[in-house]
Amino acid sequence: MEHNLKTLTVESCRKARLSRDPRFDGQFFIGVLTTGIFCRPICPAVLPQEKNVRYFDSAIRAINEGLRPCLRCRPDSAPDSFAWKGTQTTVERALKLIDVGVMSGENGLSIESLSERLGIGSRYLRKLFFEALGTSPKKYAQFRQLMFAKQLLHETNLSITQVGLVAGYRSVRRFNEVFKDTLRLTPTQLRKKGGEHCRAPKSKTCSDEGVCLSLTLSYCPPFNWEHLSGFYRLRMVEGMEWQDDASSYGRTFRLGAVEGFFEVVHLNEKNRFNVTIHLFRAEDLPLLRDVVMQIRRLFDLDADLDKIHDSLSSIPFIGEHLHEGIRIPGTWSAFEAGCRAILGQQVSVNQATKLLNSMVKENGELRYLSGRRLRMFPTPDKLANASLDELKMPAARKAAIKAFSQYVATTPDADLEQWLTIKGIGPWTVAYAKMRGRSDPDILLCSDLVVKKRLLKMYEADRDTGQPAKPVDYTVLTESLRRQSSPWGSYLTFQLWEQT
Repeated sequence: MEHNLKTLTVESCRKARLSRDPRFDGQFFIGVLTTGIFCRPICPAVLPQEKNVRYFDSAIRAINEGLRPCLRCRPDSAPDSFAWKGTQTTVERALKLIDVGVMSGENGLSIESLSERLGIGSRYLRKLFFEALGTSPKKYAQFRQLMFAKQLLHETNLSITQVGLVAGYRSVRRFNEVFKDTLRLTPTQLRKKGGEHCRAPKSKTCSDEGVCLSLTLSYCPPFNWEHLSGFYRLRMVEGMEWQDDASSYGRTFRLGAVEGFFEVVHLNEKNRFNVTIHLFRAEDLPLLRDVVMQIRRLFDLDADLDKIHDSLSSIPFIGEHLHEGIRIPGTWSAFEAGCRAILGQQVSVNQATKLLNSMVKENGELRYLSGRRLRMFPTPDKLANASLDELKMPAARKAAIKAFSQYVATTPDADLEQWLTIKGIGPWTVAYAKMRGRSDPDILLCSDLVVKKRLLKMYEADRDTGQPAKPVDYTVLTESLRRQSSPWGSYLTFQLWEQT
Protein backbone atom coordinates (compact mmCIF):
# COMPACT_ATOMS: atom_id res chain seq x y z
CA MET A 1 0.00 0.00 0.00
CA GLU A 2 1.28 3.48 -0.89
CA HIS A 3 2.16 5.77 2.00
CA ASN A 4 2.85 9.50 1.99
CA LEU A 5 5.97 9.62 4.13
CA LYS A 6 9.25 11.48 3.73
CA THR A 7 11.13 11.26 6.99
CA LEU A 8 9.75 8.18 8.76
CA THR A 9 9.57 4.55 7.71
CA VAL A 10 6.29 2.67 7.61
CA GLU A 11 7.65 0.32 10.27
CA SER A 12 8.46 3.25 12.59
CA CYS A 13 4.93 4.58 12.15
CA ARG A 14 3.43 1.15 12.80
CA LYS A 15 5.35 0.73 16.05
CA ALA A 16 4.54 4.28 17.20
CA ARG A 17 0.85 3.76 16.38
CA LEU A 18 0.61 0.48 18.26
CA SER A 19 2.38 1.90 21.33
CA ARG A 20 0.63 5.30 21.09
CA ASP A 21 4.06 6.87 21.59
CA PRO A 22 3.51 10.60 22.37
CA ARG A 23 6.95 11.52 20.99
CA PHE A 24 5.55 10.99 17.49
CA ASP A 25 2.51 13.21 18.00
CA GLY A 26 2.44 15.62 15.07
CA GLN A 27 5.22 13.75 13.22
CA PHE A 28 2.73 11.68 11.22
CA PHE A 29 -1.00 10.92 10.94
CA ILE A 30 -2.91 7.69 10.51
CA GLY A 31 -5.55 7.39 7.83
CA VAL A 32 -8.17 4.72 8.48
CA LEU A 33 -9.59 3.72 5.10
CA THR A 34 -12.62 1.87 6.48
CA THR A 35 -13.92 4.90 8.40
CA GLY A 36 -12.65 7.71 6.18
CA ILE A 37 -10.99 9.56 9.05
CA PHE A 38 -7.40 10.29 10.05
CA CYS A 39 -5.97 10.33 13.57
CA ARG A 40 -2.96 11.26 15.68
CA PRO A 41 -0.65 8.45 16.90
CA ILE A 42 -2.00 9.03 20.44
CA CYS A 43 -5.67 8.56 19.51
CA PRO A 44 -7.44 6.56 22.26
CA ALA A 45 -9.82 4.85 19.82
CA VAL A 46 -9.64 1.09 19.21
CA LEU A 47 -6.63 0.38 17.02
CA PRO A 48 -7.57 -0.46 13.40
CA GLN A 49 -6.03 -3.37 11.54
CA GLU A 50 -2.80 -2.58 9.73
CA LYS A 51 -4.29 -3.53 6.34
CA ASN A 52 -6.83 -0.70 6.75
CA VAL A 53 -4.22 1.92 7.66
CA ARG A 54 -2.33 4.45 5.59
CA TYR A 55 0.31 6.84 6.96
CA PHE A 56 0.74 10.52 6.13
CA ASP A 57 3.52 12.91 7.13
CA SER A 58 1.12 15.85 7.37
CA ALA A 59 -2.55 16.43 8.06
CA ILE A 60 -3.02 18.30 4.81
CA ARG A 61 -1.95 15.23 2.80
CA ALA A 62 -4.59 13.19 4.60
CA ILE A 63 -7.26 15.80 3.84
CA ASN A 64 -6.18 15.87 0.18
CA GLU A 65 -6.90 12.13 0.07
CA GLY A 66 -10.51 12.75 1.12
CA LEU A 67 -10.13 11.83 4.81
CA ARG A 68 -11.59 13.99 7.58
CA PRO A 69 -10.06 14.70 11.01
CA CYS A 70 -10.98 12.43 13.91
CA LEU A 71 -13.31 14.17 16.36
CA ARG A 72 -11.84 12.27 19.28
CA CYS A 73 -8.07 12.86 19.04
CA ARG A 74 -8.48 16.06 16.98
CA PRO A 75 -5.51 16.34 14.59
CA ASP A 76 -6.01 20.12 14.60
CA SER A 77 -4.62 20.19 18.15
CA ALA A 78 -1.49 18.14 17.37
CA PRO A 79 1.83 19.97 17.75
CA ASP A 80 3.28 21.25 14.50
CA SER A 81 5.95 19.06 13.02
CA PHE A 82 8.85 20.61 11.15
CA ALA A 83 10.16 17.26 9.95
CA TRP A 84 7.77 17.04 7.00
CA LYS A 85 8.39 20.57 5.83
CA GLY A 86 11.54 19.70 3.99
CA THR A 87 14.84 21.49 4.04
CA GLN A 88 14.29 24.20 1.44
CA THR A 89 14.73 27.61 3.02
CA THR A 90 12.19 29.25 0.74
CA VAL A 91 9.48 26.76 1.67
CA GLU A 92 10.29 27.22 5.37
CA ARG A 93 9.98 30.99 5.09
CA ALA A 94 6.72 30.72 3.17
CA LEU A 95 5.22 28.31 5.70
CA LYS A 96 6.14 30.55 8.62
CA LEU A 97 4.51 33.55 6.93
CA ILE A 98 1.35 31.60 6.09
CA ASP A 99 1.19 30.11 9.59
CA VAL A 100 1.01 33.58 11.15
CA GLY A 101 -1.83 34.51 8.80
CA VAL A 102 -0.35 36.73 6.06
CA MET A 103 -2.76 35.23 3.51
CA SER A 104 -5.83 35.50 5.76
CA GLY A 105 -8.41 38.22 6.25
CA GLU A 106 -9.31 41.27 4.19
CA ASN A 107 -5.72 42.41 3.85
CA GLY A 108 -4.30 38.95 3.21
CA LEU A 109 -1.53 38.63 0.64
CA SER A 110 -2.15 37.03 -2.74
CA ILE A 111 0.15 34.23 -3.91
CA GLU A 112 1.81 36.75 -6.23
CA SER A 113 2.45 39.17 -3.34
CA LEU A 114 3.74 36.36 -1.12
CA SER A 115 6.07 35.21 -3.89
CA GLU A 116 7.37 38.75 -4.37
CA ARG A 117 8.06 38.99 -0.64
CA LEU A 118 10.03 35.74 -0.87
CA GLY A 119 11.95 36.96 -3.91
CA ILE A 120 10.72 34.27 -6.30
CA GLY A 121 8.02 33.85 -8.95
CA SER A 122 4.54 32.59 -8.07
CA ARG A 123 4.85 29.65 -10.47
CA TYR A 124 8.06 28.52 -8.80
CA LEU A 125 6.49 28.90 -5.33
CA ARG A 126 3.60 26.65 -6.39
CA LYS A 127 6.12 24.10 -7.70
CA LEU A 128 8.02 24.10 -4.40
CA PHE A 129 4.82 23.59 -2.41
CA PHE A 130 3.66 20.68 -4.53
CA GLU A 131 7.06 19.02 -4.18
CA ALA A 132 7.20 19.54 -0.40
CA LEU A 133 3.57 19.18 0.64
CA GLY A 134 1.58 17.94 -2.32
CA THR A 135 -0.62 21.03 -2.31
CA SER A 136 -0.65 24.71 -3.29
CA PRO A 137 0.17 27.72 -1.05
CA LYS A 138 -3.47 28.79 -1.19
CA LYS A 139 -4.75 25.39 -0.07
CA TYR A 140 -2.14 25.22 2.68
CA ALA A 141 -3.24 28.64 3.97
CA GLN A 142 -6.85 27.47 3.80
CA PHE A 143 -5.91 24.33 5.73
CA ARG A 144 -4.27 26.37 8.51
CA GLN A 145 -7.33 28.57 8.75
CA LEU A 146 -9.60 25.55 8.95
CA MET A 147 -7.58 23.80 11.63
CA PHE A 148 -7.57 26.89 13.83
CA ALA A 149 -11.30 27.38 13.25
CA LYS A 150 -11.87 23.73 14.13
CA GLN A 151 -9.98 24.16 17.40
CA LEU A 152 -12.08 27.21 18.29
CA LEU A 153 -15.29 25.30 17.52
CA HIS A 154 -14.21 22.46 19.82
CA GLU A 155 -12.77 24.47 22.69
CA THR A 156 -14.64 27.78 22.87
CA ASN A 157 -18.23 28.94 22.82
CA LEU A 158 -17.55 31.71 20.33
CA SER A 159 -20.36 31.95 17.80
CA ILE A 160 -19.93 30.49 14.33
CA THR A 161 -19.70 34.03 12.99
CA GLN A 162 -16.97 34.93 15.48
CA VAL A 163 -15.01 31.76 14.74
CA GLY A 164 -15.08 32.47 11.01
CA LEU A 165 -13.95 36.04 11.59
CA VAL A 166 -11.13 35.03 13.96
CA ALA A 167 -9.96 32.34 11.53
CA GLY A 168 -9.66 34.96 8.77
CA TYR A 169 -12.77 34.43 6.64
CA ARG A 170 -14.43 37.47 5.13
CA SER A 171 -17.96 36.08 5.42
CA VAL A 172 -19.81 33.34 7.29
CA ARG A 173 -21.10 31.99 3.99
CA ARG A 174 -17.57 31.51 2.66
CA PHE A 175 -16.50 29.96 5.98
CA ASN A 176 -19.30 27.41 5.84
CA GLU A 177 -18.61 26.55 2.17
CA VAL A 178 -14.88 25.94 2.65
CA PHE A 179 -15.44 24.06 5.91
CA LYS A 180 -18.01 21.70 4.40
CA ASP A 181 -16.09 21.15 1.15
CA THR A 182 -12.89 20.25 2.99
CA LEU A 183 -14.03 18.50 6.18
CA ARG A 184 -17.41 17.18 4.95
CA LEU A 185 -19.18 18.73 7.93
CA THR A 186 -20.62 22.18 8.51
CA PRO A 187 -19.25 24.14 11.49
CA THR A 188 -22.54 23.58 13.32
CA GLN A 189 -22.46 19.83 12.69
CA LEU A 190 -18.85 19.55 13.84
CA ARG A 191 -19.55 21.44 17.06
CA LYS A 192 -22.53 19.16 17.74
CA LYS A 193 -20.69 15.92 16.90
CA GLY A 194 -17.45 16.90 18.58
CA GLY A 195 -18.96 18.24 21.78
CA GLU A 196 -18.92 14.90 23.61
CA HIS A 197 -15.16 14.56 23.15
CA CYS A 198 -14.21 18.09 24.20
CA ARG A 199 -12.54 18.35 27.61
CA ALA A 200 -11.21 21.90 27.31
CA PRO A 201 -12.77 24.71 29.36
CA LYS A 202 -15.16 26.85 27.35
CA SER A 203 -14.55 30.54 26.81
CA LYS A 204 -16.63 33.32 28.21
CA THR A 205 -17.29 36.79 26.90
CA CYS A 206 -17.04 39.54 29.52
CA SER A 207 -19.45 42.37 28.78
CA ASP A 208 -17.33 45.09 30.35
CA GLU A 209 -13.91 43.44 30.37
CA GLY A 210 -13.14 42.38 26.82
CA VAL A 211 -12.95 38.68 26.02
CA CYS A 212 -11.68 35.69 27.95
CA LEU A 213 -11.25 32.29 26.31
CA SER A 214 -9.36 29.05 26.88
CA LEU A 215 -7.51 26.75 24.49
CA THR A 216 -5.18 23.77 24.67
CA LEU A 217 -1.71 23.82 23.12
CA SER A 218 0.05 20.48 22.64
CA TYR A 219 3.71 19.61 22.21
CA CYS A 220 5.88 16.55 21.63
CA PRO A 221 7.77 15.41 24.74
CA PRO A 222 10.24 15.68 26.32
CA PHE A 223 9.56 19.10 27.86
CA ASN A 224 11.68 20.30 30.79
CA TRP A 225 9.08 22.58 32.36
CA GLU A 226 11.14 22.90 35.54
CA HIS A 227 13.97 24.50 33.56
CA LEU A 228 11.77 26.82 31.51
CA SER A 229 9.59 28.00 34.40
CA GLY A 230 12.66 28.46 36.59
CA PHE A 231 14.31 30.55 33.88
CA TYR A 232 11.24 32.83 33.76
CA ARG A 233 10.93 32.96 37.54
CA LEU A 234 14.51 34.19 38.01
CA ARG A 235 13.89 37.04 35.54
CA MET A 236 10.29 37.85 36.46
CA VAL A 237 8.87 41.39 36.42
CA GLU A 238 6.33 42.10 39.16
CA GLY A 239 2.88 42.89 37.83
CA MET A 240 3.87 41.97 34.27
CA GLU A 241 4.61 38.29 34.96
CA TRP A 242 3.50 35.86 37.64
CA GLN A 243 3.53 32.22 38.66
CA ASP A 244 0.66 31.22 40.94
CA ASP A 245 2.11 27.72 41.39
CA ALA A 246 4.83 25.44 40.05
CA SER A 247 2.83 24.42 36.96
CA SER A 248 1.67 27.88 35.85
CA TYR A 249 2.93 31.08 34.27
CA GLY A 250 1.20 34.28 33.22
CA ARG A 251 2.08 37.64 31.72
CA THR A 252 0.69 40.69 29.98
CA PHE A 253 1.29 41.30 26.30
CA ARG A 254 0.96 43.85 23.55
CA LEU A 255 0.81 42.80 19.90
CA GLY A 256 0.37 45.84 17.68
CA ALA A 257 -2.78 47.50 19.01
CA VAL A 258 -3.90 44.34 20.83
CA GLU A 259 -3.41 44.24 24.60
CA GLY A 260 -4.19 41.53 27.12
CA PHE A 261 -2.70 38.84 29.29
CA PHE A 262 -2.50 35.07 29.24
CA GLU A 263 -2.03 32.31 31.78
CA VAL A 264 -0.81 28.79 31.08
CA VAL A 265 -1.05 25.64 33.18
CA HIS A 266 1.31 22.83 32.27
CA LEU A 267 -0.23 19.35 32.17
CA ASN A 268 2.86 17.18 32.05
CA GLU A 269 1.06 13.84 31.84
CA LYS A 270 -0.97 15.05 28.83
CA ASN A 271 1.89 16.81 27.01
CA ARG A 272 -0.02 20.04 26.68
CA PHE A 273 -0.82 23.42 28.19
CA ASN A 274 -4.20 24.80 29.10
CA VAL A 275 -4.04 28.45 28.06
CA THR A 276 -6.43 31.19 29.10
CA ILE A 277 -6.22 34.37 27.02
CA HIS A 278 -7.74 37.68 28.11
CA LEU A 279 -8.09 40.39 25.47
CA PHE A 280 -8.79 43.86 26.84
CA ARG A 281 -11.09 44.65 23.90
CA ALA A 282 -13.61 42.38 22.20
CA GLU A 283 -12.88 43.98 18.82
CA ASP A 284 -9.37 42.48 18.95
CA LEU A 285 -10.71 38.93 18.50
CA PRO A 286 -9.73 38.79 14.79
CA LEU A 287 -6.07 38.87 15.89
CA LEU A 288 -6.45 35.96 18.31
CA ARG A 289 -4.60 33.59 16.00
CA ASP A 290 -1.54 35.88 16.03
CA VAL A 291 -1.59 35.86 19.84
CA VAL A 292 -1.83 32.06 19.95
CA MET A 293 1.08 31.66 17.52
CA GLN A 294 3.14 34.02 19.67
CA ILE A 295 2.42 31.97 22.79
CA ARG A 296 3.47 28.80 20.97
CA ARG A 297 6.74 30.54 20.06
CA LEU A 298 7.23 31.81 23.62
CA PHE A 299 7.31 28.26 25.00
CA ASP A 300 8.97 26.72 21.94
CA LEU A 301 6.13 24.21 21.60
CA ASP A 302 6.93 23.13 18.05
CA ALA A 303 10.52 22.05 18.63
CA ASP A 304 11.46 18.43 17.90
CA LEU A 305 13.56 17.84 21.03
CA ASP A 306 14.46 14.24 20.16
CA LYS A 307 15.96 15.38 16.86
CA ILE A 308 17.77 18.30 18.52
CA HIS A 309 19.10 16.14 21.35
CA ASP A 310 20.39 13.50 18.93
CA SER A 311 22.19 16.16 16.92
CA LEU A 312 23.86 17.81 19.93
CA SER A 313 24.72 14.46 21.50
CA SER A 314 27.06 13.69 18.63
CA ILE A 315 29.35 16.63 19.51
CA PRO A 316 32.53 15.49 21.30
CA PHE A 317 32.78 16.46 25.02
CA ILE A 318 29.21 17.93 24.87
CA GLY A 319 26.85 14.97 24.49
CA GLU A 320 27.30 13.38 27.92
CA HIS A 321 26.41 16.64 29.71
CA LEU A 322 23.06 17.33 28.02
CA HIS A 323 19.84 17.70 29.98
CA GLU A 324 16.63 16.35 28.50
CA GLY A 325 13.83 18.55 27.20
CA ILE A 326 15.42 22.02 27.40
CA ARG A 327 13.73 24.53 25.11
CA ILE A 328 14.18 28.20 24.25
CA PRO A 329 12.35 30.46 26.76
CA GLY A 330 11.19 33.32 24.55
CA THR A 331 10.34 36.91 25.34
CA TRP A 332 7.21 38.51 23.96
CA SER A 333 9.09 40.76 21.54
CA ALA A 334 12.55 41.43 20.18
CA PHE A 335 12.33 44.92 21.71
CA GLU A 336 11.78 43.47 25.19
CA ALA A 337 14.66 41.04 24.64
CA GLY A 338 16.89 43.92 23.56
CA CYS A 339 16.04 45.91 26.69
CA ARG A 340 16.73 42.90 28.90
CA ALA A 341 20.07 42.36 27.18
CA ILE A 342 21.20 45.98 27.55
CA LEU A 343 20.23 46.05 31.23
CA GLY A 344 22.10 42.79 31.71
CA GLN A 345 25.39 44.01 30.31
CA GLN A 346 28.26 43.47 32.80
CA VAL A 347 25.94 42.68 35.74
CA SER A 348 24.47 39.54 37.30
CA VAL A 349 21.06 38.15 36.37
CA ASN A 350 19.66 39.25 39.75
CA GLN A 351 20.93 42.80 39.30
CA ALA A 352 19.60 42.97 35.73
CA THR A 353 16.18 41.77 36.93
CA LYS A 354 16.10 44.47 39.63
CA LEU A 355 16.87 47.13 37.02
CA LEU A 356 14.20 45.73 34.70
CA ASN A 357 11.61 45.75 37.49
CA SER A 358 12.42 49.38 38.28
CA MET A 359 12.16 50.40 34.63
CA VAL A 360 8.83 48.63 34.05
CA LYS A 361 7.36 49.90 37.33
CA GLU A 362 8.23 53.50 36.44
CA ASN A 363 7.36 53.42 32.73
CA GLY A 364 4.94 50.53 32.12
CA GLU A 365 1.26 51.41 31.83
CA LEU A 366 -1.16 50.03 34.41
CA ARG A 367 -4.19 48.00 33.40
CA TYR A 368 -7.01 46.55 35.51
CA LEU A 369 -8.81 43.42 34.31
CA SER A 370 -10.53 40.46 35.97
CA GLY A 371 -9.62 41.69 39.43
CA ARG A 372 -5.94 42.01 38.57
CA ARG A 373 -3.68 45.04 38.70
CA LEU A 374 -1.43 44.51 35.70
CA ARG A 375 1.50 46.30 34.18
CA MET A 376 2.49 46.39 30.51
CA PHE A 377 6.03 46.38 29.20
CA PRO A 378 6.92 49.98 28.25
CA THR A 379 6.56 50.98 24.62
CA PRO A 380 9.59 52.14 22.61
CA ASP A 381 8.11 55.66 22.48
CA LYS A 382 7.75 55.77 26.25
CA LEU A 383 11.32 54.68 26.97
CA ALA A 384 12.76 56.93 24.27
CA ASN A 385 11.36 59.95 26.12
CA ALA A 386 11.83 58.70 29.70
CA SER A 387 14.41 60.10 32.12
CA LEU A 388 15.34 56.62 33.41
CA ASP A 389 16.43 58.23 36.68
CA GLU A 390 15.13 55.15 38.49
CA LEU A 391 17.92 53.03 36.98
CA LYS A 392 21.04 52.88 39.14
CA MET A 393 23.52 52.18 36.39
CA PRO A 394 26.09 54.03 34.23
CA ALA A 395 24.79 56.92 32.13
CA ALA A 396 26.15 55.26 28.99
CA ARG A 397 23.79 52.31 29.40
CA LYS A 398 20.83 54.62 30.05
CA ALA A 399 21.71 56.44 26.85
CA ALA A 400 21.88 53.08 25.05
CA ILE A 401 18.36 52.19 26.25
CA LYS A 402 17.00 55.55 25.08
CA ALA A 403 18.77 55.44 21.71
CA PHE A 404 17.68 51.85 21.18
CA SER A 405 14.06 52.69 22.04
CA GLN A 406 14.08 55.69 19.70
CA TYR A 407 15.44 53.52 16.90
CA VAL A 408 12.78 50.83 17.34
CA ALA A 409 10.04 53.47 17.65
CA THR A 410 10.97 54.98 14.29
CA THR A 411 12.01 51.79 12.46
CA PRO A 412 10.04 48.93 14.09
CA ASP A 413 10.55 46.53 11.18
CA ALA A 414 14.31 46.98 10.83
CA ASP A 415 16.50 43.89 10.71
CA LEU A 416 18.01 43.21 14.12
CA GLU A 417 21.51 43.37 12.65
CA GLN A 418 20.91 47.09 12.07
CA TRP A 419 20.79 47.58 15.84
CA LEU A 420 24.60 47.39 15.73
CA THR A 421 24.59 50.98 14.46
CA ILE A 422 23.32 52.11 17.88
CA LYS A 423 25.98 53.14 20.37
CA GLY A 424 26.07 50.73 23.29
CA ILE A 425 24.71 47.73 21.38
CA GLY A 426 27.10 45.00 20.31
CA PRO A 427 26.91 41.52 18.76
CA TRP A 428 26.06 39.82 22.10
CA THR A 429 22.97 42.02 22.58
CA VAL A 430 21.74 41.44 19.03
CA ALA A 431 22.34 37.69 19.29
CA TYR A 432 20.47 37.52 22.62
CA ALA A 433 17.52 39.40 21.09
CA LYS A 434 17.44 37.04 18.11
CA MET A 435 17.56 33.99 20.37
CA ARG A 436 14.86 35.03 22.85
CA GLY A 437 12.88 37.70 20.97
CA ARG A 438 12.71 35.90 17.62
CA SER A 439 13.35 32.32 18.82
CA ASP A 440 16.17 31.90 16.33
CA PRO A 441 17.26 28.28 16.93
CA ASP A 442 20.88 28.74 15.85
CA ILE A 443 22.47 31.27 18.22
CA LEU A 444 25.52 29.91 20.04
CA LEU A 445 26.55 32.72 22.43
CA CYS A 446 30.25 31.89 22.55
CA SER A 447 31.13 35.41 23.74
CA ASP A 448 28.97 34.98 26.86
CA LEU A 449 31.27 34.65 29.87
CA VAL A 450 29.21 31.86 31.46
CA VAL A 451 29.17 29.91 28.20
CA LYS A 452 32.91 30.39 27.74
CA LYS A 453 33.72 29.27 31.28
CA ARG A 454 31.56 26.16 30.97
CA LEU A 455 32.84 25.19 27.53
CA LEU A 456 36.47 25.43 28.57
CA LYS A 457 35.82 23.42 31.72
CA MET A 458 34.06 20.65 29.78
CA TYR A 459 36.75 20.63 27.10
CA GLU A 460 39.59 20.37 29.62
CA ALA A 461 37.81 17.61 31.56
CA ASP A 462 37.29 15.62 28.35
CA ARG A 463 40.94 15.73 27.27
CA ASP A 464 42.42 15.17 30.76
CA THR A 465 45.12 12.52 30.25
CA GLY A 466 47.33 13.36 33.19
CA GLN A 467 49.71 15.23 30.88
CA PRO A 468 50.27 19.01 30.95
CA ALA A 469 47.51 20.58 28.89
CA LYS A 470 48.30 22.82 25.95
CA PRO A 471 46.41 26.13 25.86
CA VAL A 472 43.26 25.86 23.78
CA ASP A 473 42.48 28.41 21.09
CA TYR A 474 38.95 29.41 22.14
CA THR A 475 38.16 30.98 18.76
CA VAL A 476 39.06 27.78 16.92
CA LEU A 477 37.12 25.70 19.46
CA THR A 478 33.95 27.78 19.18
CA GLU A 479 34.04 27.99 15.39
CA SER A 480 34.11 24.21 15.32
CA LEU A 481 31.23 24.09 17.81
CA ARG A 482 29.16 26.49 15.73
CA ARG A 483 29.45 24.19 12.74
CA GLN A 484 28.71 21.05 14.72
CA SER A 485 25.75 22.48 16.67
CA SER A 486 24.09 24.19 13.68
CA PRO A 487 21.16 24.65 13.27
CA TRP A 488 20.55 24.15 17.00
CA GLY A 489 23.08 26.56 18.52
CA SER A 490 20.48 28.25 20.74
CA TYR A 491 19.65 24.94 22.40
CA LEU A 492 23.32 24.37 23.14
CA THR A 493 23.51 27.86 24.67
CA PHE A 494 20.70 27.07 27.10
CA GLN A 495 22.21 23.68 27.84
CA LEU A 496 25.46 25.39 28.80
CA TRP A 497 23.67 27.97 30.94
CA GLU A 498 21.87 25.13 32.70
CA GLN A 499 25.19 23.42 33.54
CA THR A 500 26.18 26.21 35.93
